[in-house]
Amino acid sequence: MKKITYILTLFFILLLSFNANAQDILKSKDLSTVKVDYLSDDDLAKISTQLKSNNTTIDNVESMALSKGMTQTEFNKLKSKLTEFDKKNAKGNANDKNSKPKIEDKDSEFGRKQEKIKNDKVKDSVNALIFGSELFDNPTLNFEPDLKLATPMNYVLGPGDELQVSVYGVQEYNASISVSVEGKITIDYVGQISVSGMSIEAATQKIKAAIARVYSTVSSGQSQVSVSLSRIRTIKITIVGGKQPGNYSISSLATVYNALHLAGGPGKNGSYRNIELIRNNKVYKNVDIYKFLVKGDQSDNVSLKDNDVIRIPAYSLRVTVEGEVKRPGIFEMKKGEKFSDLLNFASGFNEFAYTASVNVMQKTGKEFKVHDINESEYNTYGPQSGDVFRVTKILNRFENRIKIEGAVFRPDYYSYSEGMRISDLITRAEGLKEDAYTKRARIIRLKTDLTTEIVNVDLSAALSGDLNADVELKREDIVTVYSILDFREEYKVTIDGEVKNPGEYEYFENLTLNDLVVQVGGLTGSASKRVEIARMIKSDVIDDADPKRIELIELEITTDNNEQIKNFVVKPFDVINIRKMAVYEKPQMVAVSGAVSYPGKYVLANKKETVYNVVMRAGGLTSIANLDGMKIKRPIKQAQIDKIESIDLNLAKNDTLRSKLSKKLKEDLKFATIPVDWEKIVKDKNHYSNVTLFPGDEIEVSVYNEGIKVTGNVLLTSEIPYRNGKGFKYYINAVGGVDNKGWKKKAYIIYPNGKASVTSSFLFFRSYPKVTPDSQIVVPEKPEKKKMTAGEWVGIGSVISSLALLIVTAFK
Repeated sequence: MKKITYILTLFFILLLSFNANAQDILKSKDLSTVKVDYLSDDDLAKISTQLKSNNTTIDNVESMALSKGMTQTEFNKLKSKLTEFDKKNAKGNANDKNSKPKIEDKDSEFGRKQEKIKNDKVKDSVNALIFGSELFDNPTLNFEPDLKLATPMNYVLGPGDELQVSVYGVQEYNASISVSVEGKITIDYVGQISVSGMSIEAATQKIKAAIARVYSTVSSGQSQVSVSLSRIRTIKITIVGGKQPGNYSISSLATVYNALHLAGGPGKNGSYRNIELIRNNKVYKNVDIYKFLVKGDQSDNVSLKDNDVIRIPAYSLRVTVEGEVKRPGIFEMKKGEKFSDLLNFASGFNEFAYTASVNVMQKTGKEFKVHDINESEYNTYGPQSGDVFRVTKILNRFENRIKIEGAVFRPDYYSYSEGMRISDLITRAEGLKEDAYTKRARIIRLKTDLTTEIVNVDLSAALSGDLNADVELKREDIVTVYSILDFREEYKVTIDGEVKNPGEYEYFENLTLNDLVVQVGGLTGSASKRVEIARMIKSDVIDDADPKRIELIELEITTDNNEQIKNFVVKPFDVINIRKMAVYEKPQMVAVSGAVSYPGKYVLANKKETVYNVVMRAGGLTSIANLDGMKIKRPIKQAQIDKIESIDLNLAKNDTLRSKLSKKLKEDLKFATIPVDWEKIVKDKNHYSNVTLFPGDEIEVSVYNEGIKVTGNVLLTSEIPYRNGKGFKYYINAVGGVDNKGWKKKAYIIYPNGKASVTSSFLFFRSYPKVTPDSQIVVPEKPEKKKMTAGEWVGIGSVISSLALLIVTAFK
């Protein structure tokens, strides 16, 4: 009994733990007791809601659930159950949405309901050119009745309608009453009232009279009766000849256009002008959609009744309009309509149309024929079935255009009139500019055969009143008035040397050296008094005895004043060079860093400042300086990089060696290293290590360090303490030796002063470089070797066999 009690207690605890975990699975600390088989739909709903509220999925919490003790098997079960639950829930929500159309929720606010009528529209690409087809392809235009409007007084009641009957005042009554299939409504204590086939207005009076017989306060006026339509019935109609013909259930307030839209409009050969509304087996109305399309007239859009039939017959006459009209397409015509009516359907000619006549291609019983309709026939010509009207563009020419260009104040196109002369055109162009060349003007004239000719005009004579010179103009003439500036050569002068903005400048008459110096921003501080001017030589005779190509003129100027006392006049194409002072150098510096007494920047005192001089100016080396660790870092100049890039290395087009080398110099190296042997410099100041410094150099003196760095393809990159007498191999072995990619025989050492030494070999002997303190040993990586294929080995074997056979044969 105790065992059973213990088991039940344990099970109850597990169940409570599971429920807690189901409610908050993301926050629970222990999920080892969760059993998915015991989960209810409410538990799954809680877990699903929690996942959604945390904006995550069951897959995203897998690692978290497993870390909290849930087994993989239980998690897979949970994932499967949640997936099935979400699918079932989504399907149920979709059914709920389908059962209550949106239109009902929306319009129920206004006390009236209607079943949702749904029809998916398919774009008709085959009949897209038919005028009016777009009306039925647009899903946003459906002609649905507006349920928020007041009930029409002529609305006829029938089975399926629902009336809201209210009595208010002394006595009160309120009920929603449906019209039965027998066409009657039943009101409590009043009885049945037949309303089918009656208008809403007549039914209201009948209902009020019936209620007044039961409610005494209604007849006395102390209570009022209100009758309204709360739910509209659905009627059945039939559409024949549409793109989607068939029977349709639509609102009893629906109209012809609403029904046509549901059916997709007329079919491929359906008429848009003679649609028949058949009621009680008789044609009740002929519907012409063009009334609505062209004029917005909805007089044919009548209301439908139950069992109405909309018949769309085949068209009888269609024509096509192409070209320069505002609405080209295929149009349906009625008998008696003229071409002017067709133009109205096409919204008329556009702004580029040729309106004097229209070309029409007609069909006879045997072949085609072409007919031209003049403008006077537009109101009398009756289009025939199959006619294709082509409206062409107006000609790209002008009947009264003339042009003037050049040295006038308003060059442009102007209208031409008969008898117009060149003086008249210049007057309309606001006259000649000051720079106009009056000796000659040019007229380019279009002749009758469309070739061109030039007519020259003496402008000065024409403007002075000479009729012979004042040429009469013609349509499409182009008059050009020249400018005297057009005949002048564009003169330039060049100034170079010690000025702020050297370059080429425009020449003006009476231009002087003072003018030019001021224009270029003045002289620089390094300008000398020497000026050299190169001037071209002009001569009509070739003198072979004189080899000079130019004339050189030398001047002296005052450099502290832009305004010279002797102002030199410059001529076209002069090249002026203002020379630099013989001695004019700004102080330039080098840097000293590391183990010196006063590190920093130092100005180069003379042109041959050496390493020793600058180091001594920096206070000499300190006690911790490494005498073998001095080097000069010299910046790599752009000129050096350009020189490398200009060398032809005879590489393939797609080889990137040159670009890689340039990039390494620009971005990686940035400076060259020059080793310095300080001990030899101290002994001999003329030693080659005592190099002359350049501006930008940096002398680097390293601090004495006894460690040896071993890097590259070794097992352990490390720094090993220096041991006197130990060689190259010792330090490589001290870091575990080389790895499987290390190339030991190509290992090299970099000394503190920047020098490098490589491992060398002769026959079977290998010589390793000497190791000094603060050096760095580098083991490079072996290059990748391409393994020989089986075919290559077979080829080599064949060659060896052939050679062996040849040798044996030769010695026989």
